[in-house]
Amino acid sequence: MLASFFRVAAVAAILALVSPLTAGAQQPGNAGQARIDQAIQAYASKLQADEERARDGLILGKTSALLDDPASPVLGNPKGDVAVIEFFDYTCPYCKAVEPRIEKLLKDDKGVRVILKEFPILTPESLVAAKAALASVKQGKYEPFHNALLAFRGRLQNEVIFDTAKSIGLDVDRLKKDMNAPEITDEIIANFNLARGLRIFQTPGFIVGGHFLTGESADIDFPKVAAAARAKQH
Repeated sequence: MLASFFRVAAVAAILALVSPLTAGAQQPGNAGQARIDQAIQAYASKLQADEERARDGLILGKTSALLDDPASPVLGNPKGDVAVIEFFDYTCPYCKAVEPRIEKLLKDDKGVRVILKEFPILTPESLVAAKAALASVKQGKYEPFHNALLAFRGRLQNEVIFDTAKSIGLDVDRLKKDMNAPEITDEIIANFNLARGLRIFQTPGFIVGGHFLTGESADIDFPKVAAAARAKQH
């Protein structure tokens, strides 16, 4: 799995290095260099297409784990016809940046459900935040706690996590106790295993309509993607 991931990264690196060298490829007498540039571009495009098809197949095989895990929090319409699955980390700046757009999608499209996969891969505090968030489900405050943690700017330290919990009305002593429940550990491990099986190595990672959304989250047109997923069902 990692081999295919690094092949894509290698091609991207080659393209980055070759681009400055081929900038003059359109000039007369540079036809050979232009052909090399075209060959590299074609190879990269083919490799990316192959990787996307392979990942789509993996996603299809993990449909139940992605959509039906009762331990995965769901925002929006629990019975929505379009599912947006997000692997995220509370300390990830890109996850924080995209969150307002996810909230807007849920506000504008009542047929969307966002299935959240806690994926704490970046810092030790990431794990504390993920466990606290999952524990907040027992007090019925996952969504406001989730939103507050992603809205926080700055280093997410343990003190900040529990101060945030208190600020939204969570019983912090109970929260700390519930964080140690074995089912919370099981859920996080299940998410790690699921991500590994789907070749997801970064956050945020989105799956909609059976496809993994690549590129920076800021480039994803979520309403358009949701509409395409809905149309695919009919």
